[in-house]
Amino acid sequence: MRMRILALLGAFLLIGGSVAAAVLVKGAERHVVKPDIPGTPYIDVLSPRDGEKPHSNAVVVKVKVHNFTLAPAQFGKTPQLGEGILRFSLNKVPDSADQSQLERANSPLGSGRVIGRSFDFPKFAGPNGTLGARLHADGQYSPATLPQMYYHDLPTGLFRLIITLGQNDGTPTPYHTVTHFRIE
Repeated sequence: MRMRILALLGAFLLIGGSVAAAVLVKGAERHVVKPDIPGTPYIDVLSPRDGEKPHSNAVVVKVKVHNFTLAPAQFGKTPQLGEGILRFSLNKVPDSADQSQLERANSPLGSGRVIGRSFDFPKFAGPNGTLGARLHADGQYSPATLPQMYYHDLPTGLFRLIITLGQNDGTPTPYHTVTHFRIE
């Protein structure tokens, strides 16, 4: 009888531990919207996560690109299927935006966007901003051939970052993602 109770207690602890581990792992997952069609390119934002509050006035953006190859050696050349660059576009949401405008701005349809000042200039985007200026894209986007970007000297406020896959010549593709973060 004692062995039976110990066996039941052991089984109970094993099941309880498995359930707890599954709940913790599930809670730690990032929300990534994968496309319905296999093989379609998409971008996973590793940092900053949507709604994150960085501890300084700088942010390191890191992404993972799926089903698309970043091709630094082909930058500025003829577009090739399935390869290219990243286009980072950072804008500050105006402080005057009210809650209803922010909710419309976050709608899946993208209508009612609240777009403020751009930070895609060499002063804020460093070498990527300088490259954007050479391409006459400063204030529009900062091109990148690596899956990361560094913005610095940002003022306090809410920011909207749009990351778009671009062809080798910089032309945007329809594949993009959006994240928001707040500098305090």
